[in-house]
Amino acid sequence: METRTERVTFQGAGGRRLEARLDLPARKPVAYVLFAHCFTCGGDLFPAKAISEALAGHGLAVLRFDFTEAGGAGPTVHDFSDVEDVLAAVQHLRTTREAPRLLLGHSLGGTAVLHAALEVPEARAVATLGAPFASGDVHGLLAPVLKEARARGEARVALGNGALRLSRRFLDALTESPMEELIQGLGRALLVLHGTGDGVVGLGSAQRFYAAAREPKSIVALEGADHLLSRPEDARFAAAVLGAWAGRYVGSGEVEAQREAGPELSQGVVEVHEAGEGPFAQDIRVGRHRLRADEPAQYGGGDTGPSPYGLLAAALGACTAMTLRLYANDKGWPLEHVSVRLRHSKVHAEDCSHCETKEGKVDRIDRTVMLEGPLSTEQRQRLVRMADRCPVHRTMESEIDVHTFLEEDSASTPSPTGRGSPPR
Repeated sequence: METRTERVTFQGAGGRRLEARLDLPARKPVAYVLFAHCFTCGGDLFPAKAISEALAGHGLAVLRFDFTEAGGAGPTVHDFSDVEDVLAAVQHLRTTREAPRLLLGHSLGGTAVLHAALEVPEARAVATLGAPFASGDVHGLLAPVLKEARARGEARVALGNGALRLSRRFLDALTESPMEELIQGLGRALLVLHGTGDGVVGLGSAQRFYAAAREPKSIVALEGADHLLSRPEDARFAAAVLGAWAGRYVGSGEVEAQREAGPELSQGVVEVHEAGEGPFAQDIRVGRHRLRADEPAQYGGGDTGPSPYGLLAAALGACTAMTLRLYANDKGWPLEHVSVRLRHSKVHAEDCSHCETKEGKVDRIDRTVMLEGPLSTEQRQRLVRMADRCPVHRTMESEIDVHTFLEEDSASTPSPTGRGSPPR
């Protein structure tokens, strides 16, 4: 699902100006997520973006920020350093949107959201990724700075290519607060994710979190993943797990209610309703399936779905691929993969040699078929010719008889003549 990102600023602990990013799904969010992470320490925000996109796929909006003072790609000052800053982010969501139902934290951000959770009654679930259970679980990183933190009120911790600015209060909470009691009193669903190749925070932290937590709780070991999810496949897997788990505990009921509104439609029946998001967005029901249509932003729409012409071209492309697959299977030909690229445009009628219309413009669809597999030249040519025989292609080139009726509202007064009413 496509997301759009907004820059967010608000006041944190001590009056500091804090920055974050709000990733919004294409449709109206069913719930909000607060995501504190340290991925910028590795100079790569891909894991954070992948996780946000996965959550957006379940209709969730994500306010994400990091504790990073400097990343590998250059200075990025967000200056989050305290549990109080996390609570300030929660309050910003609470007053401008709605309070988060999921608190998600990576690395020391996981520790921060766990400490903040008890002060966020709206949160239904908490998830951690590579979070330390105690200061001793962060292999040698915190011990050297504890003295500095107590003397100066804060300290900087090197991690990856960046540094974390942590307050003394946060470090004290990490080193002195009884994590077992905090986890046992969490009162929310907990997911613990941890890479088996994490050389910064040992896998034992995840095991201790899980052992201390009450049901419902889940633990997932990310095989071979390091602390910063440096491999894209690890980030994608973690994102998929988080998205599926969050969909169960946060907002899944609302999403399913939207998808299942109304009885399943009969074969051949399609219903379209205005979505109420922007001037053109439409919700489409086809059988038990739900689709979205909209206009691009340059035409005044919200671009929350394909345009009507985009859906028309998609129908032709899908029918083309299905027809070629059916034909190849019937012939026993080694067709391994079919893909179809289509482009819709308007052209002058005089440029169309086989069109009956000779004035104005006509619709044109350019269709490119790509066939993979050890096919002979003759087989490829036969398959390309079959494209013109797909049912949607034939429908588009034939005469179509469309009847439009007006369905009267049950509360409205029928017209005396009955004009516009569907035939009985």
